Amino acid sequence: MSSSVPRLVVAAPSSGSGKTTVATGLMATFAARGLAVSPHKVGPDYIDPGYHALATGRVGRNLDAFLCGPELVGPLFLHGARGCDIAVVEGVMGLYDGAAGEGELASTAHVAKLLRAPVVLVVDASSQSRSVAALVHGFVSWDPEVRVGGVILNKVASDRHEVMLREALEQTGVPVLGVLRRAPQVDTPSRHLGLVPVAERRAEAVEAVAAMAAQVSDGCDLDALVGLARSAGALSGAAWDAAEAVASSPPPPLSSPKLSASLEQGGPPSSSRGSAPSTPPGGSAPWTPDRPERPRPQTPDGLVVAVAGGEAFTFSYAEHTELLTAAGADVVPFDPLRDEELPEGTRGLVIGGGFPEVYAAELSANEPLRKAVADLARSGAPVAAECAGLLYLCRELDGLPMCGVLDAGARMTERLTLGYRDAVAVGDSVLAAAGTRMRGHEFHRTAVEPGAGAEPAWGLRTPQRRVEGFVRRGVHASYLHTHWAAEPGVARRFVERCRTS
Repeated sequence: MSSSVPRLVVAAPSSGSGKTTVATGLMATFAARGLAVSPHKVGPDYIDPGYHALATGRVGRNLDAFLCGPELVGPLFLHGARGCDIAVVEGVMGLYDGAAGEGELASTAHVAKLLRAPVVLVVDASSQSRSVAALVHGFVSWDPEVRVGGVILNKVASDRHEVMLREALEQTGVPVLGVLRRAPQVDTPSRHLGLVPVAERRAEAVEAVAAMAAQVSDGCDLDALVGLARSAGALSGAAWDAAEAVASSPPPPLSSPKLSASLEQGGPPSSSRGSAPSTPPGGSAPWTPDRPERPRPQTPDGLVVAVAGGEAFTFSYAEHTELLTAAGADVVPFDPLRDEELPEGTRGLVIGGGFPEVYAAELSANEPLRKAVADLARSGAPVAAECAGLLYLCRELDGLPMCGVLDAGARMTERLTLGYRDAVAVGDSVLAAAGTRMRGHEFHRTAVEPGAGAEPAWGLRTPQRRVEGFVRRGVHASYLHTHWAAEPGVARRFVERCRTS
């Protein structure tokens, strides 16, 4: 089976060059032309996909070759692009920047090659003229397998500046597909973890996306860009499907002793992506196809899994909800800032990432919901919390009372913790059996003290060996963001625990 969805990858030499402006503007402009646009983001970032969703009316989806493995990039792309006329993929950092110490893994270039997609290079042309040709030539020639199909020049100062840039680029043979002038109106506000999410500034975000679309529409050769997108090579294989992923997920490994001792003696075993692994993507335990197939999950039977949302909890991957639903859950969103009760019949709770530190006072003031969350956790019901969710479950955040599920305090710091992580489950939990290997990422400026409970959630191998997070009865709380498409058994296990708890 093959698919040839027209697609473009929007990349740049470095962060801050204008990728988000161009990618989001292209998405909105194509959508305004009546095209069904599939929006994607390379890497783990949660915020840009919110702007992509606003531009296209479709869920923004991530393509991360580190978190999910290279083998899932194509299927996840095809899943998101079902029924679409064109796809736009926004890159991450510089074109060739990937996971630290892992070569090209998870870079924009890597994903472009996996998708057989042409690249549009967005270049910040301010403060240069002829040198732009050397810059573009270097990016075009660095990896012959990456096809740079054109350049969009950003932050061009004047007509004369544009002429000099175009003349220089003629020598490279790379076509100029757009020229964008400096336009502060398309700037979007940032804070300690990047852009302010769409959910927190809906009206202003709509205006920003409209401004991006207008700038791209006025400055780019849209017909040439569509033509370039149509030149993408066909992708073989089937689209990812949540129900199939859950049904075919391997049986969990047998319970094993906690791994704290092994961590101290050298850490969790490393996994290798891109070669023939002995474990499935995301890694649980050795698995062979001749094991008996497990029965398909039950259809939703009123088993409610509440998922936190609203302005304070905006970080989640769309596939998580799809997997929970496929595993038999009735997924019901709620807003911890406004709702004083959990959804009726809640049997399990998922609290993802976001900015509780920005809304600490409001979260603390919602005492009825804090009590409801604490009561649910006390009952032994499954609770999965990542990063912001971890902070919300703590005793306090910056001195303000939180849910008190964990005997730990959280506070803002000046230090940014950022990076991919190799992790192993230290003990059994509602998400994973001991020994389950996962890949994740951390992205926060907060600290939790202590950093791990008596039963830690994960053992991390990089950047240094340590244990992290909390497992207590049905609670699994950690700073680590994971992508469940890499290990669909996580969703199945969580829902099964909801059913039996």
